[in-house]
Amino acid sequence: MVDLNSNAFARNAQLYDRVKRVIPPPEWATFADDVDAILDLKRKRNAVILAHNYQTPEIFHGVADIVGDSLLLAREATKVDADIIVLAGVHFMAETAKLLNPGKTVLIPDLAAGCSLADSITPADVRLMRQRYPGAPVVTYVNTSAAVKAESDICCTSGNALRVVESLGVERVIMLPDEYLAQNIAKQTGVKIIAWKGHCEVHELFTPDDIRQIRENHPGVTVLAHPECPPEVVAEADFSGSTADMSGYVETKRPPRVVLLTECSMSDNIAVLHPDVEFIRPCNLCPHMKRITLKNIRHALETDQHQVTIDPAIAAPARRAVERMLAI
Repeated sequence: MVDLNSNAFARNAQLYDRVKRVIPPPEWATFADDVDAILDLKRKRNAVILAHNYQTPEIFHGVADIVGDSLLLAREATKVDADIIVLAGVHFMAETAKLLNPGKTVLIPDLAAGCSLADSITPADVRLMRQRYPGAPVVTYVNTSAAVKAESDICCTSGNALRVVESLGVERVIMLPDEYLAQNIAKQTGVKIIAWKGHCEVHELFTPDDIRQIRENHPGVTVLAHPECPPEVVAEADFSGSTADMSGYVETKRPPRVVLLTECSMSDNIAVLHPDVEFIRPCNLCPHMKRITLKNIRHALETDQHQVTIDPAIAAPARRAVERMLAI
């Protein structure tokens, strides 16, 4: 039976007040013991939790210390004053945190929290692209393994990809592995972009017909699309940008009715902050992000599972590629 009067529920009533619009009381009550334990473990172990925008609200608003898109998490990972970093996200994000904090313990609560983009390319693929297009610098999306980053010249995120590409001052670049992100960036620059055929299994599902149907069913809706969506979807949208850009758009423009064409927990997390905005939710879930739960975050802090390690021979060049991005 769910206990709405438990001590754990009462101690964290202020936290629940933030998320009550998106999490019913009985559901929050099932989270209360884990939230309470995680907050205590963080204090005792000098740990911080970095959570991506696609994490569910009980993680994003309940236990995370730093939240944001891949770029913000990469930046903030260099600033944390903690012995332990728990990455509530997918494996490549935990690797990036470890690259930038080689002396800290970095934990990923579930080793199976992967990414279709990261799985779409290998270091050998990058070397082959270099052979085919000699002299073209390799810009690698952060949604890749450390081993792929190590074969790259510089990394990028969806939020800074255009700046990274144009900062290189060359006529053509190889941009890996997201084909749609590369195509969408190519429309914004005179630089020739050579793409790889990797896709995000969440964003590739959206279609122009989806947008037309949403507009028909919800007149006046503002459509925001992530640049990992196909170019024809981005063309139908009112705005395209990273998850941080989407959040910023809602913050500054305050559209009365909005739809975010991205992973569906993003809408829940922004809705908590903007009760005056109506969010239409076409729900495409990322199965990898949803492998992270309060229970396995708690288990990670209790047992130090699972520690992220990177071969030093890979870590050095991979770190260089990430740091070059952060320097822009």
